[in-house]
Amino acid sequence: MDNCCQDKECELESLREQRSRTLWMVLGINGTMFGLEVIVGLMAGSTALLADSLDMLGDAMVYGFSLYVVARSPRWRASAALLKGIIMAGFGLMILAQVGYHLTSPEVPDFRLMGIIGALALAANVVCLLLLTRHKNDDLNMNSTWICSRNDIIANVGILVAAAAVFATGSRWPDLAIGLLIAVVFMRSAVHVVRLAVSELRRLAIQGSVPQRGFSR
Repeated sequence: MDNCCQDKECELESLREQRSRTLWMVLGINGTMFGLEVIVGLMAGSTALLADSLDMLGDAMVYGFSLYVVARSPRWRASAALLKGIIMAGFGLMILAQVGYHLTSPEVPDFRLMGIIGALALAANVVCLLLLTRHKNDDLNMNSTWICSRNDIIANVGILVAAAAVFATGSRWPDLAIGLLIAVVFMRSAVHVVRLAVSELRRLAIQGSVPQRGFSR
């Protein structure tokens, strides 16, 4: 029995270490891409790129908090998911503000910079999604983190579509439309994650917040 318990504890510790390594990797990727996208987004005058840079920043914050709670109790992990949903909603509102600002500007974004950085960001986020996919069903914390990464893929594809449309039309409207679409995706995902987190917190409260064996402190 003791050996069985020790083996189980070793398995759980190994799983926690795997999650931590994955989160550190995606945190580094998102932090780097945020710095690159915000600079190029300002240079290109692209709402879509700036929107995606804000998403990268939000994801980096999310992954950092996920690292903090990865080995903590179910209540902590549900609370982390709730915070992620709130962060997603906040950045969605910021993107809407960017769209509103650029509506008053006649500047047409640089489709070349949009395309290059959009493709680079897409490649980076595909790597993140692949890293997170193996853990997406571990718990609510990792599932909500995976949803954040999936949203990044949607946003990156949108940027490439916007770059092509700006090139074809010579208009700023495709960039604004994609920026608005990214905001809508964020807000929908935020509502989904917040609902799941609130439901989980209520369930834990009813059950007396009993922690999962091997994952609490």
